[in-house]
Amino acid sequence: MILSKERIRTARLASHPAHRSTWPAPEPPRLHGMALALILTAAFMVVLDFSIVNVALPSIETQLGFAADAVQWIITAYAIAFGGLLILGGRAADLFGRRRMFIAGLLVFTAASLAGGLAHDPILLVASRLVQGAGAALVAPAALSLITTGFPQGPQRNRALGLYGATASVGFVAGQVLGGVLVQFTSWRAVFLVNVPVGLLAAALAPWLLGESRQRRPGARLDYTGALLVTVAVAAAVFAVSQLGVLGWTSPVLLGAVALAVVATAGFVAVERHHPDPLVRADLLRMPGLRKASTMNLLLGLWNAGEMIVLSLYLQQVLHDSALMTGLAIAPQGIVGFTAGLFGARLASRVGVRRVLVLTSAVASAGFLVLTRLPAGGGYSPLLAAVMLVGFGTAGTAFGTMVTASQGVADGDQGLVGGVINTSRQIGAAIGAALLPAIAGAVDRGAHTAASGDRAAMLAGAVAAALACAVALRGMAHTPPRPRHS
Repeated sequence: MILSKERIRTARLASHPAHRSTWPAPEPPRLHGMALALILTAAFMVVLDFSIVNVALPSIETQLGFAADAVQWIITAYAIAFGGLLILGGRAADLFGRRRMFIAGLLVFTAASLAGGLAHDPILLVASRLVQGAGAALVAPAALSLITTGFPQGPQRNRALGLYGATASVGFVAGQVLGGVLVQFTSWRAVFLVNVPVGLLAAALAPWLLGESRQRRPGARLDYTGALLVTVAVAAAVFAVSQLGVLGWTSPVLLGAVALAVVATAGFVAVERHHPDPLVRADLLRMPGLRKASTMNLLLGLWNAGEMIVLSLYLQQVLHDSALMTGLAIAPQGIVGFTAGLFGARLASRVGVRRVLVLTSAVASAGFLVLTRLPAGGGYSPLLAAVMLVGFGTAGTAFGTMVTASQGVADGDQGLVGGVINTSRQIGAAIGAALLPAIAGAVDRGAHTAASGDRAAMLAGAVAAALACAVALRGMAHTPPRPRHS
């Protein structure tokens, strides 16, 4: 058969390293309602696990004999493994199959949850949290990329991403409430064991409800050196910021972690420049939508994680509420956030994603400014209703950044995009979890009013949201490129 010049030219371009990501691939399977519900359930479980454990820390410390300065490793271990492995998990989903990585992540997460719930030793519990974080790092980018490849770019994908953001928003706050209920009426072990039946059911249903989806191109292989370096870099950075308040700026361990993160990052950049099939291609990082969405997600993670910790401590230590009442006081934030996610796609279709991002980050900033007037006592204050503004702004911003990051990206790179977006949020969350409580503590030490530090922390949250608004105003003005099809 005689090939046309155009077909010969296309074949040559596709075989060139610079064009490998565009190698023709089968159309990814489209999602239906039950499949989307399954993905949202898994996403809810992974996000829930961030906050549900917070409430159980005092009980765990007492029953397992944790040292006061060591119990935070239950949180830190999960954050390090989750944040460090997200980019690797995202690229693995693109290459080896998004459904396959989704199921593998669920099984790892579920097994680690069972081990954590049965643990009678502090070291075993921390180790199980590390493995849990690794499982979550497989589930999260696979789930997001299953959605972005399962719906064409436009209103359908936006609606699905709105549901994904809404589920994540309500899951983060629901963890506070559910954790309080389980600890108060059962045991701290229930906060781990509750994942087991859900995870097993989701893993069992996935082969029936989800079609396999991956990038199929000759010679594709995982960049193991780049994967190792970026994992070490992100894990070291997350460790450094999460342990700042414990170890202090001058700690040799902390300085060593920072140095390791810098060296690993430099090594990763050098390896990626010369690798024929890099983990993260330079042309992806040059896309303005992905860069700006990652920046906003980092700021979102900062204000969201820091606010949750500071408000939880404020309600229990200043207003002397129980763990359950603390969760109920914060619950409206998740409810409003869920609503914002549900209607985010409709709002974006009317005013555009850029305006949604400007609006939601500005609303979050306004909510934080109201919270800078937190009272020093007297029970529940109407000012706490401002958490609803923060919830609307957080969920809306999360939705907008996911839409912006996925626009114009080939289906074969959507897993990696999911990993990058989630990584930026986790690094921001680690910074916020260390920074905002540190601000509150530093101000409290020199103040006479009990809530002075909490107010200062809320002001820092307002600044982070205002910076995100500025990024939206400047960076999201570009018209997104046309989507490239794998």
